[in-house]
Amino acid sequence: MLKGEVVIDEEQCQGCGYCVKFCSRQCIVIAGDKFNKQGFLLPSVVKPEECSACGICAWMCPAAAIEVYKVSSKAQV
Repeated sequence: MLKGEVVIDEEQCQGCGYCVKFCSRQCIVIAGDKFNKQGFLLPSVVKPEECSACGICAWMCPAAAIEVYKVSSKAQV
């Protein structure tokens, strides 16, 4: 089963919230307590274990501030 690692470039983020809106597993939230240097509210990945690596958050980001890496949950032998 694939899992995902979501990396948000906080300086590129514009705080639009599309990543939050389109995450079907509610892995990303904007809590309202984190800002970048431009003053935009920043999202946080709060449930990384729930991420399926679908990449929709990255596709929807107008600032291209999100990258999703697929990680296999199978144990390496």
